[in-house]
Amino acid sequence: MSTVAVAPDDVATAAGTDRAAPAASRIEALDFIRGVALCGILLMNITGFGLPSAYTNPQNAGGATGANLWTWIITQVGFEGTQRALFSMLFGASTILLVSRLEQSGRSDAADIYYRRNLWLIGFGMVNAFVFLWYGDILYAYGVTALFLFPFRKLAPKWLIVIGVAGFIAGAVWNGSDTVRLLRKHDAYVEAMTAQTAHQPLTQTQQDAIAAWTEARGDYKSTPEEISQSIERHHQGYGVMFLRLARVNADIQSWYMYRYFFDIFSMMLIGMALFRLGVLTNERPARLYWAMLVGGYAVGLTVNILETNWVISHQFSALAFAQADISYDLGRLAMTIGHLGALLLFVRSGALAWLRRAFAAVGQMAVTNYLTHSVVCGIFFIGLGYYGALERHQLYYVVFAIWIAQLIISPLWLKHYRFGPVEWLWRTLTYLKRQPMRWAPKPPPVIHA
Repeated sequence: MSTVAVAPDDVATAAGTDRAAPAASRIEALDFIRGVALCGILLMNITGFGLPSAYTNPQNAGGATGANLWTWIITQVGFEGTQRALFSMLFGASTILLVSRLEQSGRSDAADIYYRRNLWLIGFGMVNAFVFLWYGDILYAYGVTALFLFPFRKLAPKWLIVIGVAGFIAGAVWNGSDTVRLLRKHDAYVEAMTAQTAHQPLTQTQQDAIAAWTEARGDYKSTPEEISQSIERHHQGYGVMFLRLARVNADIQSWYMYRYFFDIFSMMLIGMALFRLGVLTNERPARLYWAMLVGGYAVGLTVNILETNWVISHQFSALAFAQADISYDLGRLAMTIGHLGALLLFVRSGALAWLRRAFAAVGQMAVTNYLTHSVVCGIFFIGLGYYGALERHQLYYVVFAIWIAQLIISPLWLKHYRFGPVEWLWRTLTYLKRQPMRWAPKPPPVIHA
């Protein structure tokens, strides 16, 4: 589920116009965190782009020893689930920023603009999933979930946190319920297999138990035949993959939208609260961010290392993955808090201004850069036939190349243009008016005689 999302731009229109506010009015911390998280999300998504069934279980494809194993360990311990949480929080913060600026400017159509903006985000998500062939798209889910945010925009931070935490707990309970059902399937399977080993006749219930666990185990462990078939389909070209993924995307954009609604919605509400409290804008005392960093990493690293070690020590079995999922939400939330504290402290320090500006530019062009991930990886892995051809650690050469390109191109682009290409299109469609793309030329200096 760890897939990328992008928050709306952090600027509304200037009072009385349909034009965006200048870049100087943007909040650096939000753009910077979004840029870092966008790079981080590609770190996670790359296995979905380049390998079959390897996101969770490295034994399925890409290698599970040496550098490949360490690559899996680092991403699982340090980043799994945290990127979508960060993006959800930023999306919530940007919702308040956008609508509040619209309303403060005296516009009476703030709700129209907000809902039209998110309906177009849904459309971009459908293009990303069905046309660009990225089944891990998150734009659709964010656009749909955002439709529910508007009525909550004026709630006090404490109520946003209460509802957000309640939603997070509801999602965690749902996850826990799924895990318990899976463990019960395994227990019934063991009982049935014990009877079969003892040459006892199996009841229909026992036969069903064997079939149920075998099917459930397939979510974690793919057969060599399934891996080969997946690679072959990807090598058959765009048409074959379009038809194949159309069915997958239809399922993801329906059932999974319900299944993971609380995951997204609760983090958005918490992000709204953190923005109102001044946490995301670096207005709180430094000791708060240090507490987030130390406390978040202390809990998150402990939980995630224990989970990862458990899976490895049990040979990546489906049962081990299911058992490790019990504490998944705790580790994910704690690591997200730790990351957020670390990133805000870095912005607060003022260090490496050139790097902060580069990441902020990537974040300012988040939609363009996110869709570029899908296009570039689609061309490389499907068009050029590299799907299933690289080991896990080799996939990160592709990631680093994309990072470098976007960290260079994004700041250069924004020197000449107000928005990224997709951001410009998004704004034009949102405001029903063509937006200015280039920066206005600076007037020549006045020379006095």
